[in-house]
Amino acid sequence: MKIHEYQAKEILRAHGVKTPRGIPCFSDEDAEAAAKLLGGKVWVVKAQIHAGGRGKGGGVKVVQSIEEVKSTASTILGMQLVTPQTGPGGQLVKRLLVEEGAQIQKELYVGMVVDRESQTLCLMASSEGGMDIEEVASISPEKIHKLFIDPRLGLNRDSAIELSDKIGLPEESLTKGADLFESLYQTFVTTDASLVEINPMIVTRDGDVLALDAKMNFDTNALFRQSKIVSMRDLDEEDPAEIEASKSDLSYISLDGDIGCLVNGAGLAMATMDVIKLFGGEPANFLDVGGGATTEKVTEAFKIMLSNPNLKAIFVNIFGGIMRCDVIATGVVEAAKQVDLKVPLVVRMKGTNEDLGKTILIESGLPIISSDNMADAAQRVVEATRGSR
Repeated sequence: MKIHEYQAKEILRAHGVKTPRGIPCFSDEDAEAAAKLLGGKVWVVKAQIHAGGRGKGGGVKVVQSIEEVKSTASTILGMQLVTPQTGPGGQLVKRLLVEEGAQIQKELYVGMVVDRESQTLCLMASSEGGMDIEEVASISPEKIHKLFIDPRLGLNRDSAIELSDKIGLPEESLTKGADLFESLYQTFVTTDASLVEINPMIVTRDGDVLALDAKMNFDTNALFRQSKIVSMRDLDEEDPAEIEASKSDLSYISLDGDIGCLVNGAGLAMATMDVIKLFGGEPANFLDVGGGATTEKVTEAFKIMLSNPNLKAIFVNIFGGIMRCDVIATGVVEAAKQVDLKVPLVVRMKGTNEDLGKTILIESGLPIISSDNMADAAQRVVEATRGSR
């Protein structure tokens, strides 16, 4: 789960991380009032969407008058903001953050993730703040310093100060940098975060250390104990199909292709998308119905896939282990009848009650293309999409 910058800063401040003062806004009148309340002579108007690179797309502007705050807010609100992380369609801006200007002396980067290889938490920091960390890793990997933290022991104070020194914090700011790292660590652990990123972290002219920007993602599996964070969810920033899928306990992610995929098991789902691409097709989605799928679940899965206007065919690929092939077959037949299926449907089933499942498909009288072989099924579904063009 993702949240907005202003929400991430609220959480960080609650754990001791300093940020500039700012106010979330939903209209140009809100922005004008926020600037007056904040005071000062310089403000930053920031689009709030769940994507990075907002400045590159024109979604972050520094302004120097109340009038300019209002006009800039009016321009950004309602724009379809395109960034390197939104894709060509961009994202509609419905929220803003109006923030006081900061006197920046130095920009740096800091982030924290779970490192699955070492089974620890990884605190990353770099002197190259303001840049995409991927770009820094590609051009100057030696400038990214990593500190691996055993969650049983926590972040060591001396290690935090040493990391502050490595990224070039001024001597008078080393302890403040360490304070921020320690607060960041506590934030990460207590909120069940999967990513916390501050880019840039800044040193001000008076030597203070602030989070000028903030990004946080959370472990969806831990949200049951994070009610406050769940309340920050912005459904406007999420794919409607993915929202509907989550209501039915389906693992669904929209993609850019035209072949719908209905599979049981995440590993098989990934392999299914790979084999579709191998034969020249493009998957329209990742969809894992899991091991406990019911007829109702399969029907809902079909409805979600068919809500995609670009869909040209559906590939059902089932390995019957915990999930029985006859249950899936019954669900497929029922779903096809309910949604009045108009696109080609290719089904491949192997495993528990496989023969019964195939019989159910045959006796349904529906124009279902059956296959015993995964590669053959993928070729057939790719050919079906080409025939519909």
